[in-house]
Amino acid sequence: MPALVLIPLLLVLPQLVHGGGWELVGQFAMAAVQPSLDPVVIQSVISGLGTTVSMALLGWAGSMVLGVGLGVASSRTVWRTVLGHGAPAELIRKLLAIPRSIHELLWGLLLLQLVGLEPVVAVVAIAIPFGALVARVVSDLIDALPTGNLNALRAAGAPAGPALITALGPPLLPQLLSYSSYRLECALRSATLLGVFGLGGLGTELRLTLQSLNFKELWSGLWVLLAAMVLLETLLGWLRQRWSMPNRFTPKVMVSGRQGRELVALGAALIPLLVWIAQSQQIDPGALLHWQALPPMGPPHWAELAGLNWPSLVGNTIVLTGLAAALAVGGAPLLLLLVAAWPLGKLLVRGIWLLARLWPPPLTALLLLFVLKPGVPTAALALGFHNLGILGRLLLECADTADRAPEQALTSGGTGPRMALLYGRFSALARPYLAYGAYRADVILRESVVVGLVGATGLGSQLLEALSSFAWDQLLALVAVYAALTLLGEDLSDRARHQLLETSHGCDQSQEVGGAWR
Repeated sequence: MPALVLIPLLLVLPQLVHGGGWELVGQFAMAAVQPSLDPVVIQSVISGLGTTVSMALLGWAGSMVLGVGLGVASSRTVWRTVLGHGAPAELIRKLLAIPRSIHELLWGLLLLQLVGLEPVVAVVAIAIPFGALVARVVSDLIDALPTGNLNALRAAGAPAGPALITALGPPLLPQLLSYSSYRLECALRSATLLGVFGLGGLGTELRLTLQSLNFKELWSGLWVLLAAMVLLETLLGWLRQRWSMPNRFTPKVMVSGRQGRELVALGAALIPLLVWIAQSQQIDPGALLHWQALPPMGPPHWAELAGLNWPSLVGNTIVLTGLAAALAVGGAPLLLLLVAAWPLGKLLVRGIWLLARLWPPPLTALLLLFVLKPGVPTAALALGFHNLGILGRLLLECADTADRAPEQALTSGGTGPRMALLYGRFSALARPYLAYGAYRADVILRESVVVGLVGATGLGSQLLEALSSFAWDQLLALVAVYAALTLLGEDLSDRARHQLLETSHGCDQSQEVGGAWR
């Protein structure tokens, strides 16, 4: 049903098409099989990838440290064990909702204005919102654990701290490790996105080559980034399998002694690696304390703030989010159904979705501007394509691990491959898949800021304009409205997800609170 949004989009797109860039699109496609192999280009790409991976690793590590600490501090179970009631947890959760609601791009651009182009900016821009998100997931995971052992230890006289660690630590650790691996993949994509907006790394190289129409050099960077993404996903998948980490579809497990020793060894090796990376990239946390001179803020211009077309800004943002979410949620099952009878179709779709995941939405938007006029539909296509890759991978993982007996029974009865796939496997996955789609819509709302450069005339576009012109009163007002809107969307998506999962027994068995889904 979400794929029905294609009908109005197909009616609108002919009005947006212009004939100026089809030749450039052809050159872009041809360059995919003819990337530049110039040693200077390859060296620059590898150097940019090293910077991007470094920012991702450091930002991910910082977010996990922040997230675990704040997650424990915002757990109702922890506070009830310590104080007897969970009121402090509710307060901390509400405070953490503010940094979580602001996209990492906004954090990066704000810090860029305050401290200048420092390497630490990208790291902190990832660590703050990711840390707040990890905290929410960790607290939900802790609160979802059974408390029978904890109550027994407390009744036997064990102090609160040791009792919490002993009773909740072992069952929490595998889920935390599994979730942390997914966040590392997200951190790599976010580091690339921040580079697109001038914070260094491979993203900067990709944007400059696209703007200068050096498509061969652009594809050199894309293929290297693709190889890095595949390597990371393969490595994390192997580690999850080796350490028996729970994924979206397996029951919860405990860490064995051998696995525990390997984890300790990996953690011991990771700390000096992160220190070396920070030193090699000249990451100086002290730079955050030295703010550069900014234009004076002055009194707020209430007339200009009131003069902003707030209904249009909010409305366009909501429409953009709805279009992109519907394209992503409905497009993934539709594509799999279309290629169900084509043996090589699934492989082709996998490749397209992998490119969609690593290709930052702003670059997709710039590429679409070669043939489409700027506006909400163009921005929605860019966001929808990126999230289609993420949702498609999830749906494929679900479908590959689902029970095939109903599908085989339908096929044996003479049903076609598409109908058998739809009613045999997809019907059982519908609720958990739509539950994740509800969460992804909330993410898309925050991501709408990254496609403001294509003239989407929403809050994101106005935010970037206010930031570039140092209109601090407008910036604060827009950030406040954006945060309120994203928090409202988060609450609605949570309600929809919980309602969908109440009767679900599909591919969300392992983490009822939605940790792995995030």
